[in-house]
Amino acid sequence: MHKRSLLATVPLALLLATSFAQAQHKHVHGEGKLDVVIDKGLITLDLELPLDAAVGFERPPKNGKEKAALADAAKALNATANLFVPTPAAQCSVQSTEVKVPFTGGDDQHGQHPHEGESHHADIDANYVFKCANPATLKGIETTLFNTFKRLYRLEVQRTGPGGQGAQRLAPRNPVLTW
Repeated sequence: MHKRSLLATVPLALLLATSFAQAQHKHVHGEGKLDVVIDKGLITLDLELPLDAAVGFERPPKNGKEKAALADAAKALNATANLFVPTPAAQCSVQSTEVKVPFTGGDDQHGQHPHEGESHHADIDANYVFKCANPATLKGIETTLFNTFKRLYRLEVQRTGPGGQGAQRLAPRNPVLTW
């Protein structure tokens, strides 16, 4: 099988996920990462956000106030339609939301203590999927993450879709991913 025909059989999202997984992971407080795949009317957003940017700490909560901060962050991150707003003309609707906030229970492993000499960083991982009725009019996605999480000052975005690949840095004064 020729390389070109092999690539034609691999879904765009899989190719993108593989290339992103190969990039070195770095954890920077105040800086999140967003991977965006636009394919056949679907928008898939994979968000990685340092827990510190959302709640101000990266360890198990010590009191009721910190537990409430984790719960509030989880609630805000599950309000997908409020966090991400695709171009209105594209008529996109939320299809699925999956949010994993450390130390809130479930199957996350963030509750384990680091071994001696290791530093411990905790990240929020979230996946959002939108389906667009009119994908040809999709020109961008605005986020309110910076309004929601004041400690977040930068979001590094990698995007791939029908128009190709691109990268963009979003910030409180520039919260719109465009292409």
